Formats: sequence, structure tokens, C-alpha cells
Amino acid sequence: MAIFGFKKRKDEKLEQGAKSAKSTADKKSGAKGRQGGAKMTKAEKTDKVSKEKSVAVAVPVLHSGLESNAASVVIRPRVTEKSGILSQGGVYTFEVMKNANKHTISKAIQTLYKVTPVKIAVINTPMKNVFIKGRKGTVSGMRKAIITVKKGDKIDFV
Repeated sequence: MAIFGFKKRKDEKLEQGAKSAKSTADKKSGAKGRQGGAKMTKAEKTDKVSKEKSVAVAVPVLHSGLESNAASVVIRPRVTEKSGILSQGGVYTFEVMKNANKHTISKAIQTLYKVTPVKIAVINTPMKNVFIKGRKGTVSGMRKAIITVKKGDKIDFV
């Protein structure tokens, strides 16, 4: 049973987290726990843990604000030697989400960096197999956006 001990520890951590969360909620609301010091049955414990898991998993993703969506579209600027040379001419390179399109990338750049893109090119780079120190490995593929901004606009990656 030592192999499956991690599952037991995970359940114990969930129960401890639930107890601490309940105790803080009880302190705030002034409510008391079970009356007469009665112990919780096994069915109640499993029900409680399943409720907590469903709450933890069911976190809604907010797409109402453009700022929150914009931050999720652009992952990071892609800083390489070639992109550094291109940035002197007003062309910047970014890694973007796999499901991003030109319109959402344009809106994200406008909200994050306060510049207006003139042209956007999107490239899917495939995953590549490599050898590193005699071992096989892979370099993950990505989607990158090459963005040309208006003349005079500049993006600082500070």
C-alpha cells in the first residue's frame, strides 16, 4: 500500500484545508460547529470533500473585460537576435495562444502596449525533435505573431 500513499495524503490535505477554511468562516460569522461535539460520519466527509472539489474545479473564466482576455492572448514577447534587429524598424514578435486570431491579437496589443498595429502575421511553428547530450527530446511548437506598428510608435518590454 505504500505505492498508493500519495492519494491518502492528498485526501488528508483536502480535509485539513476544509477544516481550516470552515474554522475561519465560523470565526467570521460567529457560528459554531456541530452541536454536542458529534463526529462527522464518513458519508458526510466524502460529500464535503466532493463539494469542495467541485467548487475548486468550477471556477468561471471571465471573458467580459477585454483587458483580462488581452492578457491571456499574448503570452510573452519573443526576444531573439533576429527580432531585436526587426524591432528597430517597428516590427515586434510575440508568442500567442494557439487559438488566437489576428483580430484578438490586435486588440490585445492595443490594450497592453497602447500602440496601433498596422500589420499582423501569424505563424505556427511545429514541434521539433532534437538531441540534447545524446538523448532524444522535443522542442515544443508555438504560435507566434509578427506585429508591425505605426511609424513613430514603439513598444518597450521593461
